[in-house]
Amino acid sequence: MSTTPPARAAKESRFTDEHGRRIRIGELVLRYALLLLVLAVTVGPFLWQLSTSLKGPTEDIFSSPPSFLPAHPTLHNYRRVADTIPVWDYALNSLKVASASVVTNCVGSALAGYALARLRYRGRRIATLVFILAMLVPVEGIIIAQFTTMRELGLNNTLIGVVLPGSIGAMNVLLMRNAFLNLPYEIEEAAYVDGANAWQRFLRIALPSVRGTLAVVAIFAFMGAWDDFLWPLIVLSDPSRFTLTIGLNYLHGTFTNDERLVAAGTVIAVAPLIALFACLQRYFFRGVGEGAVKG
Repeated sequence: MSTTPPARAAKESRFTDEHGRRIRIGELVLRYALLLLVLAVTVGPFLWQLSTSLKGPTEDIFSSPPSFLPAHPTLHNYRRVADTIPVWDYALNSLKVASASVVTNCVGSALAGYALARLRYRGRRIATLVFILAMLVPVEGIIIAQFTTMRELGLNNTLIGVVLPGSIGAMNVLLMRNAFLNLPYEIEEAAYVDGANAWQRFLRIALPSVRGTLAVVAIFAFMGAWDDFLWPLIVLSDPSRFTLTIGLNYLHGTFTNDERLVAAGTVIAVAPLIALFACLQRYFFRGVGEGAVKG
């Protein structure tokens, strides 16, 4: 016979998880403490950069203890970035590269993923294995071969040369493959009986069902192309074609650095990524579940 008073038992069972199981207060406190720690580690550096970018030249950014909130917020540092480098031209180049990468990855990964998941042909398992092995090859190991290929194609110092090596990512193909594998076969079989060919089944049935995974692929492709530094630095030599990541490198002086200027440039570079994720977050979390169940 339980000796726990009814009022105490009701208080302890007030907190439950998504499955209805009771959560103890100590466990709940531990969960929130871990979440706050992860939040501080991941979001804290960006908030510090944002705070630094808003501080005026008279504020000491190295004071101890540090001052998180600027005493007199100003946008002067952002204007200085535009005066120091053609930041908007660089941002436009990055936008062109990232947009092209999103289009090529979404189209190419969807087609390849559907072929690996639904079509029947000899060598399908080997093709899937090749995509898995491609993820294990470090970029630094093939970057010389990529540069040689772009030079032979005459695409050095062009934005097309920046986009082409990352136009279809192996991980994105596998994400789309897993998403298509999770779709019930009966739906496509019914369409096949009604006379739908492979293209009609792909465009009208399969593709609309994996829009969440497409959003994941779009976010990954945009982030990868927008943040890439090494490959554009190697393939581009004309400053007018520089992407934003390369252009921001000129904010670092040879002998001295203005941390406020660098912080403002960093915020400018990160802002489009935050805006993209804010627009696609509803599809992003649904897409992670679509493409992460079957392998």
